[in-house]
Amino acid sequence: MTMTPEQTSWFAETFEVLVRNVGQALLGKDHVVRLALTCMLAEGHLLLEDAPGTGKTSLAKAIAATVQGTHSRIQFTPDLLPSDVTGVTIYDQSTGHFQFHPGPVFASVVLADEINRASPKTQSALLEVMEENRVTVDTVSHPVGRPFMVIATQNPIEQAGTYRLPEAQLDRFLMKTSLGYPDRASTVEILSGAADRDRTARLTAKITTHAVAEMSALADAVHTDAAVLDYVAALVEATRTDPRTALGASVRGALALVRCAKVWAASQGRGYVIPDDVKLLADPVLAHRIILETEAEFSGVTPQQVVAGVLEATVPPDARI
Repeated sequence: MTMTPEQTSWFAETFEVLVRNVGQALLGKDHVVRLALTCMLAEGHLLLEDAPGTGKTSLAKAIAATVQGTHSRIQFTPDLLPSDVTGVTIYDQSTGHFQFHPGPVFASVVLADEINRASPKTQSALLEVMEENRVTVDTVSHPVGRPFMVIATQNPIEQAGTYRLPEAQLDRFLMKTSLGYPDRASTVEILSGAADRDRTARLTAKITTHAVAEMSALADAVHTDAAVLDYVAALVEATRTDPRTALGASVRGALALVRCAKVWAASQGRGYVIPDDVKLLADPVLAHRIILETEAEFSGVTPQQVVAGVLEATVPPDARI
């Protein structure tokens, strides 16, 4: 099944409505908002590495409000337990049965704030739900519903008392990006409305969660030519053979790049993916999956530089296969 022109037009128009609505709460961050919405429609999760006070919580709340979904925030600390995230089964004396009390992970958009401050055991509590959209407690599985998106944050400055996310968990995040500080004009606009403590409170839902599922299904129907798929495969292979990397992007990374490129193409009003879609999304999708060699890391090389070099060295297709 391929997208019809009418479906493509509806997708692009709806996507722009969502971007504008979320943008009311997050001024001057249009591109990051587009990436976050692309991540949600690709049914993935987002990792934000940013300094405090850049709007990470506002982004999660604004997306949830825009799609008529629920929002929860989990402050990750060293004493946080897995059951504090997933929920717990408690014995009810009045009924004589055990009842499951869901944790904060049961929401449309979950903000996992400073995820690297929790112990690896607690971090791993998110692995199953991020991959399979369900939580298993006492051998019983509980679906979290759709849409479901985890927006996790890390503070890149203060590393004392933190636990580095393992590669297996980093690979579960569809994208990694940062909000950064707003430009001067946006800062002035924020300051002029300082009396409005919560910009997300006035946002109204633009679509339902059911419509989000429909958009995700439509994005799956976006055509990806074999030449573009070969281009993605070549990029991923190049990250593995680069002498500066100890571990390149996985097959999951290649699949993530294709999924995101489909959503991005549909958001631009196209029913097909072009190489430029892949180029634009390669950094946020692939960079966090790359582990550098020790010497390269000490010499100041970054995963972003590796991705940029791979993009420059890999020739994109100019014709269909």
